[in-house]
Amino acid sequence: MSFRISFAPPADDSLAKMRDGDSFRDEMARTLALDPYGHASTAVKRERDRREATVSAAIVLYYVSGSVLTVTVVRLVPLP
Repeated sequence: MSFRISFAPPADDSLAKMRDGDSFRDEMARTLALDPYGHASTAVKRERDRREATVSAAIVLYYVSGSVLTVTVVRLVPLP
């Protein structure tokens, strides 16, 4: 089972500015799309479906929707 990855407008803007955006998307597909509660992610403010993880060279804040199998990235902060 794989989750669909979607990007909210602020995260999509950050992704468009990333030098290695395609590699980042590939890494998201290999990690969070397969296991959004894994990959050393942590719950934010004790909300199980609101999560934060480091993927590739970025900090990713996202929501998990199990009913529609979607991970929605709401904030993306590339690391220097």
